[in-house]
Amino acid sequence: MAAAPSSNPPPASLLELRQALDQETSRLEDALLAMDEEVMRLLAGLDQMAERIEDADIVSRHVLRDHGRFQPDEVEAAISRGHALRLEAGLARARLVHCRLWAKDLRYWHALLRATSEHLDDHRPVDGTLEEGLARYRSASRQVFQIIEEERMRIARDMHDGPAQSMSNLVLRAEILERLVDRDPERAKSEIQSFKDSMKGVLDETRDFIFDLRPMTLDDLGVIPTLRRLVNEYKEREGIEARLSVIGQERRLPPETEGALFRIVKEALVNVRKHAHAGTLDVLINLQPLRVSAVIKDDGEGFDLAAVEARLAREPHFGIISMRERANLEHGQLEVLSQVGRGTEVRVTLPIA
Repeated sequence: MAAAPSSNPPPASLLELRQALDQETSRLEDALLAMDEEVMRLLAGLDQMAERIEDADIVSRHVLRDHGRFQPDEVEAAISRGHALRLEAGLARARLVHCRLWAKDLRYWHALLRATSEHLDDHRPVDGTLEEGLARYRSASRQVFQIIEEERMRIARDMHDGPAQSMSNLVLRAEILERLVDRDPERAKSEIQSFKDSMKGVLDETRDFIFDLRPMTLDDLGVIPTLRRLVNEYKEREGIEARLSVIGQERRLPPETEGALFRIVKEALVNVRKHAHAGTLDVLINLQPLRVSAVIKDDGEGFDLAAVEARLAREPHFGIISMRERANLEHGQLEVLSQVGRGTEVRVTLPIA
């Protein structure tokens, strides 16, 4: 007779870790629901705001065309209302982009935690004790949460230093225009053009911020045109020779694959900017029927790969960890090759379902 399966419960520490993962997964699900509700609220608000802006523009044009028939405070109110509504709409759009991107990241980490939780019961360390394996799991979980917090801080800092600060300056200029309309209408008219130019600058800055977080071209045109723009802008901004080459027929890939590929290449470029001090950068994309691969190679300083790998456990390099996690989530492979004085090469291969 075959022996009955063991009914001994798993160690308490394993149960506690599983419970912690389940709790965090549930927390992420609640956060996703709240974020989706916020997106719907913002979309509804923007639709209403568009109608209000259109009405305000009609009134403003009428007042400016026949400004002699109106009191200065009426002219000021008509102009100010349009400016205020546009600023409010701009902030709402920036908030909407932020919410959509953050929801996508939440879904990424939710899927990662779910996968970890589902496979936790089957975990058996290749070497060492079960407790050592659990310690590695806890360390990996802490790294995941640290990466999330680092990303939150980066988005908040970039939003504060970029579009939010620029919009705050526009509000100040709008207040100055309000006073000028009453005191010096002719100067106010000339200042309005300058204000419009500043508004355009803020719009361009916001678009750059959106591209940095989640470029709309990724959804509209696909990953290859988006990477082509990324590399071109990187070349202009960093002042190095950067090239993108594509092998195979350009085509759309599954959304998850395109997102992972874009994020990995972008993170690799960030690492080149921060650490490599390179003069040239080459990005090669190879599109095959069942997989897509990317090679990001620079001629920078390079580093001791063995030493960096040894330090990852106690001093996590979030760029490398993030790239590997994204590749693993899509059942792909990522390899980093580097030597001191001979540059660095990042290779990633992702299957196409």
